[in-house]
Formats: sequence, C-alpha cells, structure tokens
Amino acid sequence: MQLRKLIVELKKLSVKEKAPIWKRAAEELEKSTRNRREISLGKIGKFAKAGETIMVPGKILSDGDLEKKVTLAAWRFSAKAKEKAKDTMSITELMKNNPKGKGVRLMG
Repeated sequence: MQLRKLIVELKKLSVKEKAPIWKRAAEELEKSTRNRREISLGKIGKFAKAGETIMVPGKILSDGDLEKKVTLAAWRFSAKAKEKAKDTMSITELMKNNPKGKGVRLMG
C-alpha cells in the first residue's frame, strides 16, 4: 500500500515541478518485485562522484564499501547497507527536501 501511494506522489510531483526524474522513478517502482533494481554499495562507490545525491528506485545492498561522501535515497535498504552508509534517506524524504530533483542522479 505504501509503495502505491509513493508512486502516485512521484507522478504528481513530476507534473507539478516539471521534473522527469520523479516520473522515471515511479516507472521503475511500478515494475514487478522480481524486476526491481538491487544495487550494492560497491557499485555505487565505483560510479558515483563525491557529493552526489543518488536515488535507487529499489533496494541498496551492503556488498562492497562506500568510501565517497554521497547521499543515498532508496525505496529500501538492507540492514547492513543502512549501517555502512552514513547519509541515507527514503525517496519520500528526498522528494520533500528536493522537490525539483536538482542534482539527483538515478542509478541502476
């Protein structure tokens, strides 16, 4: 139920703020659980730049290490990933903090 509500809110915000990143995130979250993204901290560390805000419309896993200072937002985090990554938030919190989606990078 929470996921459906989030998808609706993402679509509304996309239209309101003319920010296509929210629509893209909603489309990714609408996929079946089996097709939803799962990304490790190691992969994020490899491709993200320091200071970036990374959004994963799926789950962040704890494999690898994140040595750069990045802000992570995701639908879900594994328990170990939440411990390893220092600056984490939900996609809902990211939407409230940055409604225009400026500087947010979708990763997957």
